[in-house]
Amino acid sequence: MTNLLNSSEKRLARLLLLLAHFDEEGKLQGAIPTISQGTLAEMVGTTRGRINFFMNRFRKLGFIDYHAGAALQVHSSLLNVVLHE
Repeated sequence: MTNLLNSSEKRLARLLLLLAHFDEEGKLQGAIPTISQGTLAEMVGTTRGRINFFMNRFRKLGFIDYHAGAALQVHSSLLNVVLHE
């Protein structure tokens, strides 16, 4: 399992999970409406450049899927990493 070593990276992971929220059965809803990396950076307390780096890393690791103009999809694998930190 991949370790998220950077505290900003951990805060972003937790924020994405909160934004993707859970349904009544405890399952991750997964889709987050379009949100800018600048807004995420403000919420996490880091730069947009770092958010871009982390988002690309999360996508390469299979934790999220996103495409320009589409909703951000968060996978439950991100929750597993955050819980095992």
